[in-house]
Amino acid sequence: MARHEADREDLFAEAVGLVRRCECQRDEAGPKMVAGFRADDTLVCYLSADEMYQFDAAARLRRAFVAGRLYRAQGTTLARLARVRTPESTVLQRVDLAESELLSFQQAVRRAVSPWLSALAQGAVRVARRYPPGDDQLEADLRARLRQFVSASEWIAPPLAGRR
Repeated sequence: MARHEADREDLFAEAVGLVRRCECQRDEAGPKMVAGFRADDTLVCYLSADEMYQFDAAARLRRAFVAGRLYRAQGTTLARLARVRTPESTVLQRVDLAESELLSFQQAVRRAVSPWLSALAQGAVRVARRYPPGDDQLEADLRARLRQFVSASEWIAPPLAGRR
């Protein structure tokens, strides 16, 4: 894990792990979103440099970064991971979310992605950049995955292999 994080200046350019990606905006004055798919069909949505959601191929939340905190799927719950730094090392402290925290987090994620889903459904998203350039199916795939997440009852991905 990096000892120091840096502000992201160009999320679209840095998102090289997303084999299909776009940078879009709901309106000219509004925030931008960088979203795309990895080779394994994982969807990653950067709503800002400080807010990221990662969904597996079944539209279940796998990871998130919100308000400086990391979250990771642990099967039936999410773990909140906090970086603890000393001069010698950096470690992650894990706390599994309680049921009430889980419900609040699920609602917060749905509130965060729903305006983008609505704008995509209405054709009200302007794509500033996309990769690959001719991928005209990207917005439809993004809309479908977000719709699947918002309407799903099972919303947490299975734990990542090798993680506890």
